[in-house]
Amino acid sequence: MRTVAYLANQFPVAVEPYVGEEIEELRRRGARVIAGSVRRTKTQTQMDGGGSCEEDVICLQPIRWWLLPRAAWLGVRGWRRIAGLLRRVMFEGRESPLRRLKAVAHTGLGAYYAVLLKEHEVDHIHAHHGYFGSWVAMVAARLLGVGFSMTLHGSDLLLHGTYLDIKLEACRFCVTISEFNRRYIARRFPAIDPQKIIVARLGVEVPGRSVLSGKTDRDPRRKFSLLSVGRLHAVKNHEFLIRACARLREDGLDFECVIAGDGPERRRLKSLIRRKGLQEFVMLIGHVPRQQMDSLYERADVVVLTSRSEGLPLVLVEAMARGRIVLAPAITGIPELVTSGKTGFLCEPGSLEELAAAIRFIHSMWCEEERTFPSGLDWIRHAAHVQVLRNFNRQQNLDNFASQFLELTAGHRSFPHADSVLQQVQLPIQRHRGVPV
Repeated sequence: MRTVAYLANQFPVAVEPYVGEEIEELRRRGARVIAGSVRRTKTQTQMDGGGSCEEDVICLQPIRWWLLPRAAWLGVRGWRRIAGLLRRVMFEGRESPLRRLKAVAHTGLGAYYAVLLKEHEVDHIHAHHGYFGSWVAMVAARLLGVGFSMTLHGSDLLLHGTYLDIKLEACRFCVTISEFNRRYIARRFPAIDPQKIIVARLGVEVPGRSVLSGKTDRDPRRKFSLLSVGRLHAVKNHEFLIRACARLREDGLDFECVIAGDGPERRRLKSLIRRKGLQEFVMLIGHVPRQQMDSLYERADVVVLTSRSEGLPLVLVEAMARGRIVLAPAITGIPELVTSGKTGFLCEPGSLEELAAAIRFIHSMWCEEERTFPSGLDWIRHAAHVQVLRNFNRQQNLDNFASQFLELTAGHRSFPHADSVLQQVQLPIQRHRGVPV
């Protein structure tokens, strides 16, 4: 039986259901998967869906201090395997001193992770996301002499791609979630073998048939409803949506905007809503459990995304699967999901006026729905549902992911000779010396 260690920065978490889904699909295919989490998670009662870190997940934190001597000894014994990594950290690239120190610490954490995995006799280590957990996984794989791979989404590639040059060179393969990401990696890291980069789209469970407007049952007193779902973080740019709502109110539009999610920006966004006098228009409703999301989608006339950076957002896929109208910026992999005017609407990123104009346009179509059946929005709802059914179906895409993953991880456990390892590390350093990461 093949044994795979699967490491995430934090697992399980409700906002990343796809990590658990991939683990379960690999297990269903007969692989033994050792789930891992770099950080401690909330307990099961505090989360909707998923267990706690103590149950069946190897959790790296808090550190078990009595294992550190074993980790140090493993690092000494495997010094030749990780020396090139530390040389890259200490003497190459343009990273800040603080970033270098963190990488050294994460190297030690990688040795510690290798100690935790040693008794499991793993054949391969996979890291989900390219953040520091992928460095930990890469170090552990080298010390154990097994293969390493990782999944890249959005911000971990486009905004926080620290040391990706060496991670991409070291991995046996890299999974990414969109063609945009694959092309970006090819342009940004031309020394990387393009055959190592595979696209595995995420997916959602798709209802059996498209749900259209249901306009015959619409309450004439009901306001036009906008919905935004996502963590209240600066990269999600909810502030931009709130400012667009202020513009819509000035135009006399009768609407409501519901923002579902929690995070560090909550207090600032609440203050902005108050300053703009939007308390009757914009509502921050906090985190919504997944089992309650259907009712939110059902009420929404438009699901709006205003992120500065994304991979391929599941919230749009979920909304389209339910026949909802979506509006999003034309960035990264989103145009692979949304064709403007056919399966949803796209707008120019950063243009407040264009976002407000798009909402006004959709509102005008919404107001005309009573007159025709099927309406223009009905055709878009149907096309959105079909797009997800064909290309973003969860089980279909999980099947594809697992098949590729198991095929690419098949084979030997042996690690290349230490001298060739140093050559692998040093060559991409020379090629990328002038490129900031």
